[in-house]
Amino acid sequence: MATVELRFSAQPEHVRTARLVAAAVARRAGVDEAVLDEVRLAVGEACSRAVGLHRSNDVTSPVRVVLTEEEKTFSIEVGDEVPGAGVAAADAAGVPGSRDAAPAEQFDDAEGEDEMGLAVISGLVDDMEVSAGERGGVIRMSWPTTSPTTLL
Repeated sequence: MATVELRFSAQPEHVRTARLVAAAVARRAGVDEAVLDEVRLAVGEACSRAVGLHRSNDVTSPVRVVLTEEEKTFSIEVGDEVPGAGVAAADAAGVPGSRDAAPAEQFDDAEGEDEMGLAVISGLVDDMEVSAGERGGVIRMSWPTTSPTTLL
């Protein structure tokens, strides 16, 4: 199980780097070439969301991206350090794994954008889970990999 961890300051210009690293690691892990654009887009959305949450909540800690290659899956976790952020949006967007959700009518414009971003991500990944707690939130995404023998 190979793991790559990336931490970057909550600046929008660093999202592109996270996308490029994720695509390179996904390719090496055996994610189908046809799916790499979806990996890039999903990571870009998740990282942009985390950057936005950090900036709007004056959080100075870095955004965390963990890329993990397992036997038959490639997974990515994008973590923010904003307590409880985005769980209501995840529930409203129909994302599994969300908890402590509020009714959708309680959203303001920023929460509506968060809901839209999470809906976009859920359409790009095979498996997605959003969780949040006192130490921040995590978006977990995964894609199947092809075994090395079928790549030849």
